[in-house]
Amino acid sequence: MDDDGEFTYALKTVLRDVRAQCPVQPDVRKDDDEFRGVMLYGPDGSGQGVYAEPDGRPAMLLAHVADQVQEWAVEALWGRGEPAVWPQCPSHPDTHPLAATVEQVAEGDAVWVCPSTGDTAARIGELPVSESGGGVSGRAFRRGRGGRKRVRRGR
Repeated sequence: MDDDGEFTYALKTVLRDVRAQCPVQPDVRKDDDEFRGVMLYGPDGSGQGVYAEPDGRPAMLLAHVADQVQEWAVEALWGRGEPAVWPQCPSHPDTHPLAATVEQVAEGDAVWVCPSTGDTAARIGELPVSESGGGVSGRAFRRGRGGRKRVRRGR
């Protein structure tokens, strides 16, 4: 897969989670051919760039893209006067969002984890569809697996 293909796959994977659980949906545009990424626009017209420089580690690329999309979602929610928490932590609703990180086992999986407990909620791209379109059902939350080392991405 080429660099653009890796980025496109990562973005589509993260946007699947946005569709599943975020009440604000982005307008995704490729505004400038010079920019190696896309712009996400909110309902108020504000935009944020999302990009990634693939380095051969798909899980790290996916976590990096998820982190940027999460920043957009939190700002878009805040702009609409809604709780600025996405994705919701199923164990601590309306307290803090899940964090994008990589679990290290062989190649590693990009996952959403509770920043308080380190418990894995779901693989990035596999958040359950919420009944209300904006909350977490909690049914997919699972405890961190023994023997897996969680590596927190630096910001």
